[in-house]
Amino acid sequence: MNSRPIDEQHRASSQLELLFDLTFVVAVAVVTAQFAHGIAGGHGLTELIPFLQVFFAIWWAWMNFTWFASSYDTDDVPYRLLTMVQMAGVLVLAAGVPAAVGHSDLGIITLGYLIMRVGLVTQWLRAAREDPASRRTGLRYAAGIGLAQVGWLLRLALVETGVLSASLQLPLFVCLVVLELAVPRWAERARATSWHPHHIAERYGLFTIVLLGESVLAASRGVEGALEAGEISGPFVVVAGSGLVLLFALWWLYFLVQAGEGLSDRRHRSYWWGYGHYGIFAALAALGAGLEVAVEQSGHQVAASPLAIGYAVAIPIGVYLALLSAVQAMVVTEPVISPAAVVGCVTAIVLLPLAAPWIGVAAAVAMIAAICVALIAVTIWTAAVATRAGSPFPDSGEP
Repeated sequence: MNSRPIDEQHRASSQLELLFDLTFVVAVAVVTAQFAHGIAGGHGLTELIPFLQVFFAIWWAWMNFTWFASSYDTDDVPYRLLTMVQMAGVLVLAAGVPAAVGHSDLGIITLGYLIMRVGLVTQWLRAAREDPASRRTGLRYAAGIGLAQVGWLLRLALVETGVLSASLQLPLFVCLVVLELAVPRWAERARATSWHPHHIAERYGLFTIVLLGESVLAASRGVEGALEAGEISGPFVVVAGSGLVLLFALWWLYFLVQAGEGLSDRRHRSYWWGYGHYGIFAALAALGAGLEVAVEQSGHQVAASPLAIGYAVAIPIGVYLALLSAVQAMVVTEPVISPAAVVGCVTAIVLLPLAAPWIGVAAAVAMIAAICVALIAVTIWTAAVATRAGSPFPDSGEP
């Protein structure tokens, strides 16, 4: 297991990586459905922290494998088997999501995490043994991940025995998250891994598409719920159509920047770029839950108020736009999306739900979708003007 070259030509995601992503479809679908149920029941704020905690576990497991694979994907038999062990852990984690979100029962989800960590630590130990130049880095990763996992097991034991009070559970969770995030930075001080910038950019793009697909699935659940009520109303059609336009717009905005070249030139910004995607990915998952409830309420009554449903859609989109602008700025010389335009759009989107009790959820979602489309139009127009201004033949029609 030798590290792969940074400048390897035509590096792309492998079939095994795509299969690995498929297991996360299950986990994200479960956590999104649980969050949507909480929003519809009128206690979305109560469910927000458990949603973010469980989603961190999902995202961090995906992150750990993705960056390791970018450096050490040998695609031999041991590598494949250990990756499949991690997939099994993801499915166990997904099975434990309802208990974790609904009843704060972390037993199954911690077991799933333990299974994943056994596979990942074994991979790092193998890399440390077979790649002498990066031995210290591999051992540091194995030790750091192992220590963090001991912390999660200890937290579970303290919660199950009642030693850890409810008021201390969240602070301890945050401390363990900080430890997890610090492991890569500490491990790579020994020697940086040879992750491939274009491969990493592609992997993040693919996971973005997975989460957009989850939003489609969540919205379709809302459509199913509305259809079961036996009513096809105007608001139903508006919300369903606007939700689809929203997903198209968010996809378009994400892929305005091809991050591979930027990461190649600015490898030192990879930590903030990679970690910033937690908020982007969580926002997309939360948006799926919000759209599900928005579609569902157009067919029958739900406990959540129009204001709450409007914010269940608006806040994830606002967070997505703000963080997307920030992470894209890290890997480009000039921002593709105008920061001023982003601030204006986010402000308008966050204020719109205040009118939902009077104009209705459908109109609010439609207006939010229109704002996102307008942001794309302004960005394209600005780029076209800049291109024309830089052309040596601005009036001749020459290319």
